[in-house]
Amino acid sequence: MSAITTAQTVRERAAGPLQFLRRRVGSWGLIVALLALPLYYTIHDLTVGYQAGLTASGHPIFHHNLTVIGINLAEGLSNGAIWALIAIGYTLVYGIIELINFAHGDVFTMGSFTGASIWTTLGLTLATGPLGLILGLTLTLIVTMFVTGSLNVLIERVAYKPLRNAPKLAPLITAIGFSFVLQNVGLLWQGGNPVAVEDLINNGHVLFNISGVPIYNRYVLAIGMLIPLVLALNWFVHRTAPGRAMRATAQDPEAARLMGINVNNTISLTFMLGGMLAGAAGIIYALYGANMWYFQGFQAGLYAFTAAVMGCIGNIRGAVLGGLIIGIVQQLCNYRLGTQWTEAVIFVYLIIVMVLRPRGLLGEETREAG
Repeated sequence: MSAITTAQTVRERAAGPLQFLRRRVGSWGLIVALLALPLYYTIHDLTVGYQAGLTASGHPIFHHNLTVIGINLAEGLSNGAIWALIAIGYTLVYGIIELINFAHGDVFTMGSFTGASIWTTLGLTLATGPLGLILGLTLTLIVTMFVTGSLNVLIERVAYKPLRNAPKLAPLITAIGFSFVLQNVGLLWQGGNPVAVEDLINNGHVLFNISGVPIYNRYVLAIGMLIPLVLALNWFVHRTAPGRAMRATAQDPEAARLMGINVNNTISLTFMLGGMLAGAAGIIYALYGANMWYFQGFQAGLYAFTAAVMGCIGNIRGAVLGGLIIGIVQQLCNYRLGTQWTEAVIFVYLIIVMVLRPRGLLGEETREAG
């Protein structure tokens, strides 16, 4: 057995250091790497503790429990819900035409601006109680998703469709160009400074506590929108004829065309769905933080695309998983290490995932995988 094991090790090393590392570390090593940050701070809070105030004589008071790490995780999951919704748009478009739609983050910004404008009007009119608040939020969501979905289709028809058969670099540069166009539209619309959004949902209100961890309105807003939207999208993609057309086009557009599927309309539908989810994320972001900015789509797009790649580009569930992971890592870094380290740590996580699992956490479902 030792000779066989030695021969296997030699073959793995001969295949390359990365292959050797992937086979030796395996899935458990990847799980440990992903959990390293939250596990470290969990152990830290239980052993070293965290400062919770000062005594009358000025000495620090330390508590040894999981309250703070629980708060970090709750905030991180709600942040991650926003990145997940944006990431789904990236993963849908890439999965069907293998294009990185760099303008997607700015469609998200337009969703914030549109949603905030509609919300201010409808919210002030309808927010006379819980029912009015829900009605106003629902109407705002529907109108904003329609606007951003239509905007994304317009971008596809004007910029990407004429370049369908062009070299891949052409639509990529066009996407970057449209990103700058939308940024300047936002700059003209709302100005260059962050704009406050009226806090009609009472972001700071604690609905309930779970073992000392406060659950705020904004957490429920983010998670409460993510879950039904993802379930509805999953049902649409797997249970309806247009959804089956999307999956067929993603697998082989030429074969789908021969089967009678209108590939151009299917691609436009995919852009519409991605834009609608970006609009929903934009509403959550504006109401969640009670502010918005014309340049917010850059960082949001960066985080969301990283989430899509980490989870598995072309996989809806992977995009959601990647978004939630990045939301947690972001919050832990912001709170524990400082915001200056956040992006560096996020990309260290991405590099670890790509080295150990190049196809992403949930594998790959694009044409290249077939």
